[in-house]
Amino acid sequence: MASSSSLPNVPRIKHDVFVSFRGEDIRTSFLSHLHKELHRNQIDFFVDDQKIHPGDEISSTLLQAIEGSFISLVIFSENYASSAWCLNELVKIIECMKQHQRIVIPVFYNVLPSDVRHQNNSFKEAFHKHQHRFKENMMKVQS
Repeated sequence: MASSSSLPNVPRIKHDVFVSFRGEDIRTSFLSHLHKELHRNQIDFFVDDQKIHPGDEISSTLLQAIEGSFISLVIFSENYASSAWCLNELVKIIECMKQHQRIVIPVFYNVLPSDVRHQNNSFKEAFHKHQHRFKENMMKVQS
């Protein structure tokens, strides 16, 4: 499915699927099964499996992978919103959806869709922490 785009200023498709996830929640369980099934079905996918350290910025490689993926699979899990890295990925994914007509598929892993939508439970706690952490840059949290 990976193909190049003929539209100007639209990043070329390099991957069928980009997978956004919180490693500590799914790396040794759901992600391994997903990886196996995507590979078995010959779906070209990008999974950033490097350990992320607090304060790390999203790398240009990761941003290019998001831009160059036709579909982004966002796996919302209990601690997804606690990671500024995951939320920055999500902002980029939504930008690509709006600007380049990319497809975004949410997966709710051990969380309720309403908790994500209305920022309840662990999502509420995480956003309160981000608001405190980024109080000088509230636009970052709003994004």
